[in-house]
Amino acid sequence: MKKRGEVVFAIILTLVSLVLILVPTGFQRSIYVNAQGAKARVLATDDSTIIQIGLFRQGDQRCTVEILSGDHKGLVMDGVNMLSGSLADDKVFQAGDLAWILVERDSEDNPIFVNMIDYYRLGKELAAAIIFAIALIAFARFSGVRIIISFIFAFLCIWKLLIPATLHGMNPLFMCIATLMAITVTTLLLVGGVDRKALASILGAVTASLATALVGYIMTGWMRIHGSVLEQSESLLYAGFQNLDLTSLFIGVVALSAGGAIMDLSIDVSVAMAEVKDHAPEISRKELIRSGMAVGRAGVGTQTTTLLLAYMGAWLSVMMVYMAQSTPILNILTSKMIASEIVQTLTGCTGLLLVTPLTSLFASLLYTRKDKD
Repeated sequence: MKKRGEVVFAIILTLVSLVLILVPTGFQRSIYVNAQGAKARVLATDDSTIIQIGLFRQGDQRCTVEILSGDHKGLVMDGVNMLSGSLADDKVFQAGDLAWILVERDSEDNPIFVNMIDYYRLGKELAAAIIFAIALIAFARFSGVRIIISFIFAFLCIWKLLIPATLHGMNPLFMCIATLMAITVTTLLLVGGVDRKALASILGAVTASLATALVGYIMTGWMRIHGSVLEQSESLLYAGFQNLDLTSLFIGVVALSAGGAIMDLSIDVSVAMAEVKDHAPEISRKELIRSGMAVGRAGVGTQTTTLLLAYMGAWLSVMMVYMAQSTPILNILTSKMIASEIVQTLTGCTGLLLVTPLTSLFASLLYTRKDKD
């Protein structure tokens, strides 16, 4: 019966994911009215107009391309690759490369110009995803299938629900928390199974995540962090979303980022306590809680380090710039960017500290409950 319930839930979530794929975001309109994106192969290049200044390139690269998709498939055209002098944004093509291009057209839909956008990576990304999925299923079997379904559902919740709703005017913090709750419940049911272990884990993770959002809200105001520290967030204001509350978005991102680690620790504690109960049925509730706390203490150390590495790793290059410029450590620690990372790290770690006792409490109540015949 348990196995059947897991299969049914996996099928239901798969159907929900398919529905989400079909749900429009409301932002499907094309920015370029007289243009069409297409895949192309670079046949030849002309680098004579590129100006090399040290590590940086400026000017433009001329490319001859064969269009491989879209309305103009098979057509050979000349394209322009504009260089801005940015290593992060610029790319230089070679003959044989696959590229993603923008074909600009006149009023009669005749192609007149090709803009070289970037390398075409979709095929390699898809291949990497398929290889990973095969390896995961080979290792975890049906659990691997459930993990893949959970991953797809989580992505669709963020892409199809969280982001569009926030852009349409919903409160970012509310949407982040609601999305996190949906992902938490479905992920733990899929990965942990439809039973009391998953229920205990869900209760612990949800309450800890809500507490994390509260702590993030308090610390953000206390540290006077503005949501503009989020990368590219100011661009949203310039794009016509002046009413978007970036600080609420920052708090929501803090809670959402810590949600994965909180889920991980909660299911570890719940499953470990279930194993203890199975092997020692007469164990008291107090002793069972003590066992869960022991597991949580062991896990919280590695999980807090994981959060620290994840958050600080994203800003490693910034830290290197500070050190290269001999910036005093006090200046670094008090800067808005680093302070925001401190808020994220401490808030996430607070959630990890809370999830163990909360999950242990809920699990002890569920596992020692007298089953009624």
